[in-house]
Amino acid sequence: MIEISPPDKRALARWFPMHSPGPATIGEHVLATGIGRWWADRPVQPSTVAVSCAGHVVLRGSPEELTPELLAPLAGNRVEAPARFLPALGAAFDRLTPWERMLWTLQAAPQPATVPHAVTVRRLEPADTDAVHALGPDASWLSASWGGPRGLATSGHAWAAVGRTGRIQAVACTYFRGTGYEDVAVHTVLDHRRHHLALACVTALCADITSRGHTPNWNCSLYNRASRLLAWNAGFRLVREYVHYAVGSPVSHHRLSA
Repeated sequence: MIEISPPDKRALARWFPMHSPGPATIGEHVLATGIGRWWADRPVQPSTVAVSCAGHVVLRGSPEELTPELLAPLAGNRVEAPARFLPALGAAFDRLTPWERMLWTLQAAPQPATVPHAVTVRRLEPADTDAVHALGPDASWLSASWGGPRGLATSGHAWAAVGRTGRIQAVACTYFRGTGYEDVAVHTVLDHRRHHLALACVTALCADITSRGHTPNWNCSLYNRASRLLAWNAGFRLVREYVHYAVGSPVSHHRLSA
């Protein structure tokens, strides 16, 4: 795939449905924020288009003309694509691991979440950049879709449970912002779990999202029981299941030539 300029909204709608929950919001997020990359099999009248952000790729179009060399730039990502792309992806990478996913949307009132008196649940601000960075490598994925800690802190799309010292104990954010749906992500510091902090942050974030006229959606692994329970308690209900694929390294030139 070759990197291309961002498409206009009309072209985007042709490849990725607008106002839809789930992976489709990635294209809208990248178009709105400029954080991510666009790919195609050729620069003019492509038959395949992909968008990538924060280790996620959505691939659409026709796979007939795809070769392992063309797909190689997508290595190391989690790829969501129709089943017709699987033979091409399997030939291009040394590993193709399916991850079963669950997609939820907000449909019910959340369970009550009481937090300790020393904790304030509020929107993150630019001054919280260092506190986001202090969450460490385990939470680095959370800010990746906003370009890093400063991007997340200044996005206006993150709510955190903050202690008196300014340390973030839990944070929920819009991970991918679409025009109709916003994908919710959450992280709780290990020694502050089981105190309803994540639920409080998600509840505040969802109220913020709905005030914008958007619908919160939740995306998690089929086997992530903790995430599923949190989603349910926050008022999310299952819409559908799907599969995305973790792809490994490009196949070697020797294998391609064999």
